[in-house]
Amino acid sequence: MTTLGPSPDAASPASPFYSPPLRTPVHIFGIRTLDFSRQVALMAIVNRTPDSFYDGGATFALDAAVAASLAAVEAGADWVDIGGVPFAPGPALSAKEEGDRVVPVIEAVAQASDVIISVDTFLPEVAKRSIAAGAHVINDTTGLANPDIAKVVAETGAHLIITHSLAKPRTVYPHPHYVDVVLEVAAFLREKVELALSLGVPAEKIIIDPGHDLNKNTVHTLEITRRFNEIAALGYPALAAVSNKDFIGETLNQEKSDRLEGSLAAGVTCILGGARILRMHNVGASASAIRMTEAILGWRAPAYLNHNMGAVNQPAHPAATAAPTK
Repeated sequence: MTTLGPSPDAASPASPFYSPPLRTPVHIFGIRTLDFSRQVALMAIVNRTPDSFYDGGATFALDAAVAASLAAVEAGADWVDIGGVPFAPGPALSAKEEGDRVVPVIEAVAQASDVIISVDTFLPEVAKRSIAAGAHVINDTTGLANPDIAKVVAETGAHLIITHSLAKPRTVYPHPHYVDVVLEVAAFLREKVELALSLGVPAEKIIIDPGHDLNKNTVHTLEITRRFNEIAALGYPALAAVSNKDFIGETLNQEKSDRLEGSLAAGVTCILGGARILRMHNVGASASAIRMTEAILGWRAPAYLNHNMGAVNQPAHPAATAAPTK
């Protein structure tokens, strides 16, 4: 007789899924607490720029940026990432102008919600103003190109996201080459984490991001996605910013508007490799994908139980008509 393995009802670890050795699983952001040993945070993206990568400036107006932020919270975002300057190459923006773009959004969102707020910036002056306005996290996509930003974070008690990228801010980096992209990205992040620690940022305030597509081609980014566990193994909560990026478009031959399914597939793959924060544009769909993945991993109970729960199988009912499980 062929043995098929343990009963489906037997308690067993989800061995195919990677659980990173987090140095500090529980992180506190304002009045919110996230336990990255058993939950994934959904970071929504709001760009107050006239030329943003995805929406082309749809949230450049202050009212539109605030409304988009609060709509993301309503749709299931745990976190809102607010940016005033795109990563793409282009002319420099002064610290004053960048701050004037993001600070009013931060202030309005912080007054209306307890959502976690990060600001996407590499300028220490903007970081300082943003934290004073209510931001909990500085999202530096330049990998501490200016180490003074880590000093600001250390002085204020905010969190810091350290991202792998090789170019100087807003400059072209043609034909990036790696012998082993994952090993080199991990080594870069390890070095920058040590720098942040030496500048006073506590380990429990550090998040890492391998920088999907940032100074990497599609093959590089697919490799990082496939081997995300090697990034998560560094022991800090790892962020995956995969949403609608070029590696998805090139892989599937799709324009930005058609990349939702590819983004969700890449995001879930990263979660199973140890990612604990997903940075996504399509909040509602992403929230469903994340929460379903958490349930599969055994971290989240179903909203309700009805199917095959009684003597006679009943059709599923809306969650609102059934008592949620504890």
